[in-house]
Amino acid sequence: MNQDPLLAGLAALAADPPEGLLDRIAARWVRVPGPIGELAVAFTDQGVAYVHEGDGFAEAFRKRFARPLLPAARPPAGLLPALRTGRPSGLRLDLRGMSDFQREVLEAARTIPRGEVRPYAWIAERVGRPRAVRAVGTALARNPVPLLIPCHRVTRSDGVVGEYVFGPAAKERLLLAEGADLERVRELAGRRVFYLASDTTGVVCFPTCHNARRITPRHRHGFRSVAQARAAGYRPCRTCEPARAA
Repeated sequence: MNQDPLLAGLAALAADPPEGLLDRIAARWVRVPGPIGELAVAFTDQGVAYVHEGDGFAEAFRKRFARPLLPAARPPAGLLPALRTGRPSGLRLDLRGMSDFQREVLEAARTIPRGEVRPYAWIAERVGRPRAVRAVGTALARNPVPLLIPCHRVTRSDGVVGEYVFGPAAKERLLLAEGADLERVRELAGRRVFYLASDTTGVVCFPTCHNARRITPRHRHGFRSVAQARAAGYRPCRTCEPARAA
């Protein structure tokens, strides 16, 4: 990687810059193993700022963030476990430069449990913009830290996984590795079933919700909409909140 002109200018100063100045100006970067191959990760003094796959990492980072990059001796604490488990709790993220709406969308996606999916409409409702489904998709496509904020767990309501920053095939691979039964989701969607209810609990869920996965076949009932399930006497699950996508 060629030296950044700004860093070269700092190196030419007659006196040493104040302590911590370089970390406020530049980002550090490392290459680390990830669930879909090697990743390049940039981080600042505020947290992980960018996760990228393949070539062109430095150019893409500078174009987006306008900050120089320096190689790091080691990844930030918590990064490798977060990538390995898909649970980045405690890992600091640097989301500066994003709009309030973008940040709210990413924070909503961050709440989706491993092995589960939610439709784009669920995110839109959760952030208080129920008609902004397309804008939600755009915000997720701009996610600077995929895998750490699991935008791959947001899918289309018709059972199709949808687009992803690393490609649809990688998105499906990630979901399958997490235990999401995509074949089942697609099979149900083909029958226009988007919600599953239990006649023992009286609760209706998204098909990938951990509560729905416990429903035995004899007690399982499928519905096209939450309204249809409510009319049949079921109440929305408090865990997966299917009413948000109604």
